[in-house]
Amino acid sequence: MPDPQPIGAPVTLSLPRPRPPRTPMQGQYGSVIPTTPEHAAALHAAFVADTEARDWTYLPYGPFASEPAFAEWLTTACLAEDPLFHTICAPDGTALGLASYLRIDPANGVIEVGHIHFAPALQRTPLATEAMALMMARAFDELGYRRYEWKCDALNAPSRRAAQRLGFTYEGTFRQATVVKGRNRDTAWFSVLDTEWPAIKARFSAWLEPGNFDASGRQITPLR
Repeated sequence: MPDPQPIGAPVTLSLPRPRPPRTPMQGQYGSVIPTTPEHAAALHAAFVADTEARDWTYLPYGPFASEPAFAEWLTTACLAEDPLFHTICAPDGTALGLASYLRIDPANGVIEVGHIHFAPALQRTPLATEAMALMMARAFDELGYRRYEWKCDALNAPSRRAAQRLGFTYEGTFRQATVVKGRNRDTAWFSVLDTEWPAIKARFSAWLEPGNFDASGRQITPLR
């Protein structure tokens, strides 16, 4: 008798999984809501605070020369089903950033987060982390996906650090995977699996507790 061939573990959840809904996600420090064209003015105002436009470098679009040009792009992008854009808003509703679900694959229970663009006012805040936790919770807790992906330009060191801080595991780099703005892009792949999510969720919950921040809003215990 030949040796048995190795095979993967059986999938016990039912497939396909639901597609993400166009509904808000509410947190302690703000909200993540489906993007609409009405967000364009506030987002543009928040993004131009990045006076050197460094936050656009690794995105496949932008920077935009004017608010109307940005609004035209946003109106097209935010109406698509995939990528499904969301706006990250402060408690008063001010739009401060974008993120999306993309490469949504209900048949295999796989979904990616991307198009992440945080304005300077959002970067390194509790809301920035909470927004990522809310989107991950929707994918795993609400929709029951098996795998959550993060991909970025392999040269984008801040994005790579962010993925690993949020609990993603580096899986490898696809060399010359795409062309972005006329240049070769090597793409670094990261993922979180459904079996890993409970421990990551617990770390998010502990980190986001108000008692983890001092009077100036600085973290006391880092997210690891």
